[in-house]
Amino acid sequence: MNKTFVTKMPNHIGAFLKASRCFASLGINITRVSYNKAVDSHMLFIDAEGTPEQLAKATEELTAIGYLQCDEENRHVVLLEFRLKDEPGSVTAVLELISAHSFNISYISSQENGTEYQLFKMGLIVDDPYKINAFIEEAKKLCSVRIIEYNHADKIYDNSFFYSTFVNELSAAMGISGEARNELIVNTNLAMQILDETGVSPYRTFDSISRFAELLSASRGRNFSPRITSHNITDNTAVTLIEPPCGSNTAIIKSGSEYLFVDSGYACYKDEMLSIFRNIIPEFDSIEKKCFITHADVDHCGLLPLFDTVYASAGSAECLRLESEDKDGFREMNPVHKPYVRICKVLTSYTALSPEKLKVVGDKKEISKLIEQTGFFDFGDLHFELYQGKGGHLAGESVLIDFEHHLAFTGDIFVNMKDMTAQQAQYNRYAPILMTSVDTDKELCAAERTALFQQLGIGTWQIFGGHGGKMSYIVSNEPI
Repeated sequence: MNKTFVTKMPNHIGAFLKASRCFASLGINITRVSYNKAVDSHMLFIDAEGTPEQLAKATEELTAIGYLQCDEENRHVVLLEFRLKDEPGSVTAVLELISAHSFNISYISSQENGTEYQLFKMGLIVDDPYKINAFIEEAKKLCSVRIIEYNHADKIYDNSFFYSTFVNELSAAMGISGEARNELIVNTNLAMQILDETGVSPYRTFDSISRFAELLSASRGRNFSPRITSHNITDNTAVTLIEPPCGSNTAIIKSGSEYLFVDSGYACYKDEMLSIFRNIIPEFDSIEKKCFITHADVDHCGLLPLFDTVYASAGSAECLRLESEDKDGFREMNPVHKPYVRICKVLTSYTALSPEKLKVVGDKKEISKLIEQTGFFDFGDLHFELYQGKGGHLAGESVLIDFEHHLAFTGDIFVNMKDMTAQQAQYNRYAPILMTSVDTDKELCAAERTALFQQLGIGTWQIFGGHGGKMSYIVSNEPI
């Protein structure tokens, strides 16, 4: 059994040695250690392997010596800028006021700028917003005071409990329960450690996670404004494409009186998407709800628990079954992608699908070609040939192609980067930073994409990718 211990150690010689002796005495093997003083001067992450009894005993002993106590959960840093006269003693009055309010200073920075004023930046550790408000009102009587947005500052302004502060802010933005905080702390650290080893600054990692969470949060409720378009396929069949600001597209195919959804978006937008579904399909709550997933990524599968039947390739079905057993899915089996996926699951309130809802379509086979036919899938007027990619984006990835009606659903093998809303384009900047690449194998995915378009016959095609608008694509019989 493995467990990550998030420890708060005193910053003095022998602190880690004391924890190491605790593990050694219990026969526990340490498999990973992460500590970065520039990020957080006290927090050290230890991955340990042992029996449940050994790990429980280690938890007990580390708690007894104070290494697992986190008493800063309600504390955070407020970064203020004071405009002071550039003369001796000008900062004294501000410091006396800070002392009178019993604030600790975590950061100070000032530099003359050739004018008669200096701008002093100070990070104050506070646990009560009313106290800081009262302080600022008093400080304004001494000088001009400006609050600087902490998340978007260029540096980390407190390194004594940074992770706690950072995760508290993420949790507040997305309404995350206290229970999920530890998962966020652990995987934020993992992401930082992995990217730090590839030369990505820790500050860029934390800023990317923060901005990613802000985008998710800013698009909720009244601000949820997907682009919704309708596309006729036959006299009896049409596709409604829903493109949320964040996450995958959801396509709704209506053929006669039946509906089939293709992919489902993020779980955090459940209420917003349900409102749209009911507007498009007034009888939504009473119909049989069916969804086809192109692949088992978090942003495509968040709303699957809403559906009665979920169609998936054998590979995607296996991935979803693993998740239902609280095991790593295919994406999480990649250590580089795992922290981002875990962070994404927590921030979007992802829950695994009950496996009894799964219905496997297509043959279960080893894919030897770039894209390979695995079977057929009929729905209303549409007669799809099922294809599966070799795993360039994610193992189990599926493509639906109707050659008669020149229609294709490609998942993320093809993403229409040239036709995205501004919000979609902004959202899609952050996953490549935090995962190093959104693809399992970027070059393989590019080759699959080429093979996919070569598979299409002569005519004008309607291509629905996993992100971005529908693309019209013409295949001509004229020689190139």
